[in-house]
Amino acid sequence: MKKRIAYISLYFFTVLLIFILQKPLFMLYNGSIEKGFGFADYMQVMIHGASLDAATAGYLTAFPFLLVLISIWFRKFPLKKILYGYYILAAALISIIFVVDMALYTFWGFKLDVSVFLYIDSPKEALASVSVGFILLRVLAILLLIALNSWVLLKITPSVLTATRKRITGTAGMLLLGGVLFVIIRGGVTESTSNIGQVYFSNEPFLNHSAVNPDFSLLSSMGKSQDFASEFNFFDEEKRAALFDGLYPTTDGDSIIQVLNTKRPNILIILMEGFGGAFVEPLGGLPDVTPHFNRLSKEGIFFTNCYANSFRTDRGTVCTFSGYLGLPTASVMKIPAKSRTLPAIAEGLSKAGYKTDFLYGGDINFTNMKSYLLSTGYQRLIANTDFSLAEQTSNAWGVNDDITFEYLYNQLRNRKEEGPWHTAFLTLSSHEPFEVPYHRLEDKIPNAFAYTDECLGKFIDRLKQTPAWKDLLVICLPDHGFYYPREGSNAMPRFYHIPLLWLGGAVKQPMQVDKIMNQTDLAATLLGQLGLEHTAFTFSRNVLGSDYKYPFAFYSFNNGFSFRDSTGVTVFDNNSGSILFNEPEADESRLDKGKAILQTVYDDLGNR
Repeated sequence: MKKRIAYISLYFFTVLLIFILQKPLFMLYNGSIEKGFGFADYMQVMIHGASLDAATAGYLTAFPFLLVLISIWFRKFPLKKILYGYYILAAALISIIFVVDMALYTFWGFKLDVSVFLYIDSPKEALASVSVGFILLRVLAILLLIALNSWVLLKITPSVLTATRKRITGTAGMLLLGGVLFVIIRGGVTESTSNIGQVYFSNEPFLNHSAVNPDFSLLSSMGKSQDFASEFNFFDEEKRAALFDGLYPTTDGDSIIQVLNTKRPNILIILMEGFGGAFVEPLGGLPDVTPHFNRLSKEGIFFTNCYANSFRTDRGTVCTFSGYLGLPTASVMKIPAKSRTLPAIAEGLSKAGYKTDFLYGGDINFTNMKSYLLSTGYQRLIANTDFSLAEQTSNAWGVNDDITFEYLYNQLRNRKEEGPWHTAFLTLSSHEPFEVPYHRLEDKIPNAFAYTDECLGKFIDRLKQTPAWKDLLVICLPDHGFYYPREGSNAMPRFYHIPLLWLGGAVKQPMQVDKIMNQTDLAATLLGQLGLEHTAFTFSRNVLGSDYKYPFAFYSFNNGFSFRDSTGVTVFDNNSGSILFNEPEADESRLDKGKAILQTVYDDLGNR
């Protein structure tokens, strides 16, 4: 048994070492010295990238592990002979992917992904930018690496494994080792599984890209690849364009109403987990669940007819910060090749001189959130690992809201840097299983939302007493809505009706805005108030601007969508191709506009 365990362990760590050693070579080839990166940067890349390297090495260890497990039941098992072909195949894949990724990064500026296959049908055009010598040199490098990697793997492999006396015990022991291998492949035992974003650690994209395992990047993108542009082709291009025309103005447009008393306020965006209108009394929600929010809604700019664009945190986060529509069949955050192309509030603010940071008490690697945030302008991230172990386990999802609100208060009160800043904060306690250290209401679901409301109210009241309040704009809105009582379908409009509130010393005076709008409109509306360009936000509208002439809201659920305007609301299910809900009456124009929007956003994503 010792020989078997020793071989599996040695094989795994050998493959892991191959991946780790690829990183400095990748960096050197792509000009790390010229870019000014030093020894510490190389070490950081190798250390941070090791988790994905380990997961990928785990995948490649799975087949040898299976053979070793089977060998326990054979008197003599010719392991090396059986693995010979597998080693050559594995070495070939590792070597080809590494060299191709290293070479293409110079031209592409991002890690190898499924888009490489788009060029296979046109090899002449794909190779037009390089010489024959360039190609031959890299082919030679691939062949040498295949030979070297194959030789190393064969060298560490026993020729024959002999039978073990205690087969049952040996099998149990190997299965235990298999469990360890599974955890490594999965990326741990937390909610998040292995993903590209987990190795991101820097505001310098090159260092993050260098840390990503190219094999994992390629396989991950293949698993998530979709021909988005070919989906939901309801209309021919001429009709789609005609229906879509005017729905999302493409100009910056002057703001008709200036609601702020400064063009460069400090900006805090609080994205509240699931904090939908079902619990906010001024929006027709349950009374006495959110008394603090109800009170604060009279002190700022309260948008009463706002609708979330999607139904999950990963999607709602992108909708909020990138002004990009939620999709019924995919999460853009989980596709780094797409999400990194999106505009973002933080990116626009950082270009205007803002310092930016993001606070979340949970696992920031979940659903590739870390990758999205760093690639869209957040310069510093604070997450669960920045808190004590007791704080990290205070909630099933991470750090409870009272702790993170306290952290946020101290952070803002003690800020010393010059120039404006933008902080974003994502809460988490108002989420299943709804276990919180607060017991005002009997039903634990509304009680969890009441807890977040209590944390928010105390935070705002304390913040008002600090100098930071004078030039501060606080924006409160949920990532998505919530359906309560839990009956019916979350495709229905009341799930998506959400509060949007602007508070702070930077707000001129309280007012109520009743225009129908979307969560995605925050980006253009905010940047419009600051006098900053926002034309890159294709699906975001300045609702306080001169171009906002047709108020409507669009949202998507699991393979369906809804369109609401002043005439009513239409909910459509793509699976059945039928209308689920129409109020007050069937309106074909609403349905067609919704279809045109869905077709357009999928075309847009497919072209990114």
